[in-house]
Amino acid sequence: MIDSAAASSEPDRDAALSIRGLYKSFGQKRAVDGISLDVPTGSFYGLVGPNGAGKTTTLSIATGLLTPDAGTVTVHGVDVWRHLLEAKRQIGVLADAARLFDRLTGEQLVVYAGLLSGMDRPTAVSRTGDLLRLLDLQSAAGTLVVDYSAGMTKKIALACAMVHAPRLLVLDEPFESVDPVSAANIRDILGGFVSGGGTVIVSSHVMDLVQRMCDHVAVITNGRVVASGTVDQVRAGADLEDRFVELVGGRRVQEGPEWLRRS
Repeated sequence: MIDSAAASSEPDRDAALSIRGLYKSFGQKRAVDGISLDVPTGSFYGLVGPNGAGKTTTLSIATGLLTPDAGTVTVHGVDVWRHLLEAKRQIGVLADAARLFDRLTGEQLVVYAGLLSGMDRPTAVSRTGDLLRLLDLQSAAGTLVVDYSAGMTKKIALACAMVHAPRLLVLDEPFESVDPVSAANIRDILGGFVSGGGTVIVSSHVMDLVQRMCDHVAVITNGRVVASGTVDQVRAGADLEDRFVELVGGRRVQEGPEWLRRS
């Protein structure tokens, strides 16, 4: 299904995230090339594409972390680049390779994130305790984040993204380096968030996870949306991974050099 948002120049005010005509270049490289996309409110939305497709750049612009060259982004009807603070209050972000204040303990870091979002300290402390229990980080609450494993760091960054109860969660590779048990717990938490009226956008390279977890998906390649819609619409009766490869190209069937084969 080809992206239907491209047919309209006006943002969808009812969408959790609406992008129109987004462009971003780095020198001679155009990372985002006219992307238009609508993420329905209450959806679990997957954003997939090969390395260098423009996924992270698009999400960075959509969440107010990177300035676009052109285009508009609205979050629940709020223009991100005209009303940045108002838009950011509605968004929780887990960026790829997030840089954290890792000389704080896990508990201090999440409380600090809550205070930065304007919460009072008792509420931030209470919510932090809830999130540490949900993410199985209670035993590491007093440990400096610099001493966390990669998976624990990912989970504490997710807690920071959720502590202010955003309406939209934008997660770039949230399951990378996370063990299977923790990944299952995170999926349950995110599923509950969506069931409660929230919206989740997940960028991932794991097609099986996206197919099982998401109800909508967009495929991006070379800075453009080549297909979007429900998962069933996009995969068109095929496995999502096979459909993805068909849409973006790049498969090269080779047996490899002779020295890799054993006779």
